[in-house]
Amino acid sequence: MRLLLCLLTLSLCSLASCSNGRVAQGPDPSIAQGDSSHIDAQGTAHITRVIPLPKTISPEAREYLGRPRSDSAPKQSLAERRAHTDAMQLHDSEQNRALYPVNIASSTIAGIPVRIVTPIDPIPAIKADRVLINLHGGGFTTDSGSLTESIPIANLTHTKVVAVLYRLAPEHPFPAAVDDSVAVYKELLKTYKPQHIVIYGASAGGILTAEVAVKIKQLGLPLPAALGIFTGTGDFSRLGDTQAIYSVTGLAGHLTPPTEGVQWLADYVGSADPKDPVLSPLYADLHDMPPTLFLTSTRDMMLSGTAILHRAFLRAGVDARLSVFEALNHGFWYEANLPESKEADEMIAGFFDAHLGTANPRKTR
Repeated sequence: MRLLLCLLTLSLCSLASCSNGRVAQGPDPSIAQGDSSHIDAQGTAHITRVIPLPKTISPEAREYLGRPRSDSAPKQSLAERRAHTDAMQLHDSEQNRALYPVNIASSTIAGIPVRIVTPIDPIPAIKADRVLINLHGGGFTTDSGSLTESIPIANLTHTKVVAVLYRLAPEHPFPAAVDDSVAVYKELLKTYKPQHIVIYGASAGGILTAEVAVKIKQLGLPLPAALGIFTGTGDFSRLGDTQAIYSVTGLAGHLTPPTEGVQWLADYVGSADPKDPVLSPLYADLHDMPPTLFLTSTRDMMLSGTAILHRAFLRAGVDARLSVFEALNHGFWYEANLPESKEADEMIAGFFDAHLGTANPRKTR
């Protein structure tokens, strides 16, 4: 059953609960103030819900969720969107580096451009032969995370992170991103033992992490020590329930309802079969996949996709762990200063350390 959202109203916090001192506004009489639902003959749900700002999250997260966001569709060309994403990532990376000091360098591995992110302090000898591979988010058309996903983890794990700047769609649809990522992995295998390598990513990078793991297995290469699949999916042939409910920013912001017969992320999928087992790992043999951490949140548009893929890993007997954060939206940990983001980064770092056999004595959240 596809869920079509007619209206969702997010109630902003009151003056007493807001930390920025804004004066609370009264109810807008033009906006529905009650709950309603109707299931039509096709099983589509037409609903109205008034959802208060939850008290189950940090004050910082409450303020973050209460930011006004436009419901209008963004009018940007691909070039403009890439420029905007680059600018936002540079801004966010400065915020990240203030919390998590690192060194950043550019390089190439197997002819693929990469960012090399390392902690400011010397890497401990026990971790000198470890490497983390980041596959960034950005909808496969932009780079929104090669810095913001790598900086905290390099700092917290005291381990080198290689962020792969794989080719982007629509110029380079599937399997270009997979091929580039596998090429980097194969090259690193010449220097690092597979049990000393982790592959992880968020959003598009989370999807790509699962795809690359499937491809590595198909090629008969040794699998890495662990995977991190943070807000992703493993099925391009069907849309998840939460993609009809949430936008990238959760209950706020523009949402284009999914349309039957229109391929999601068509620029990336290209002419491939949506059930190709590499493109959609839900249809692959997932047995013997390495221990995997899945991460999502209750207002994440990819909550469904993450949960479904996690269950597929469990059915295959994989040590797969799922952590779902309360109330926050898709990729909330890009907002580095949120207590929940710090908790997520500590959780990720602890998981990687444990599976690389280099757990730190520091207390994780």
